[in-house]
This record gives sequence, C-alpha cells and structure tokens, in this order.
Amino acid sequence: MQPNVLCVDDERDVTDLLRFLLTRAGCEVRTAASGHAALAEVSARRPDVMVLDLMLPDLDGFSVCEILRRETATAGIPILMLTAWATPDARAHGLKLGAWDYLTKPFRPHELVGRVRELLGQEGVETCAKGKKPQQVDTEQRC
Repeated sequence: MQPNVLCVDDERDVTDLLRFLLTRAGCEVRTAASGHAALAEVSARRPDVMVLDLMLPDLDGFSVCEILRRETATAGIPILMLTAWATPDARAHGLKLGAWDYLTKPFRPHELVGRVRELLGQEGVETCAKGKKPQQVDTEQRC
C-alpha cells in the first residue's frame, strides 16, 4: 500500500509540484488549499504524513497543527511545515506546536522527498511504496 501524504498549500503551483514529486517517489498524494479543507481531509482519511504551509487563507498552518495535536486520533500525524516564513521564531513556534520538521521555500526537491521519507520512517530506503522503485528527481533544481 502506498503511503498517503496530504499536502496543504493555497498556491496551486506548489501543490501541483508536491503531487508530482511525491507521486514519482511512490506516494499517494491528496491536496487541500485551506486550513479548514485540510482538517476535513484529515477527518475523511488520516494521512501518513502532512506537508503544511503556514500562510493559508482561512486558518493558518500553526492553528491547523495545534488543532490536530489536541485530538487523540490525529496527534501522531507527522507534520512537515513547508513555508516561505523563514524566521527562527516561526520555526521554533512550529516545532513547539508539534510539527516534526520545518522546511523553507524555496526548497530542493530531493530534500523535500527525503524529509517526507524520513517522516514515513523510511530514511535510506530505496522505495517509498512497497515494491515500487522511485524515479530520479533532479536534485539541483530549486522550486
């Protein structure tokens, strides 16, 4: 079974890129464009990992993270915050609220895929999905 990754960002170009990169790595990818939509997606089907932007139109990523951490059923979802907000205070706040990792935009595709794999508990493993070998991603390109 493929790992299920929920990518939350209000910029369609970003979610399209995340879908492309993570699908090529063997993951099933779902997307949401707002904080409330992300919470609805989590309620519908718990993701194995969530990639979460901070600056969302209705409910920011900090709030989404905090809400998920309060509920027993969602408290253990690994969250990677992916944001243009690159201040040390924002990073510290995100990690304090319960994000497992924090990556700033622009990002390197191989770094994002590697961090998602690490959150899936598959760091150093050649496959993201059982029996499916991930395709190569241009590791020098910045998104």
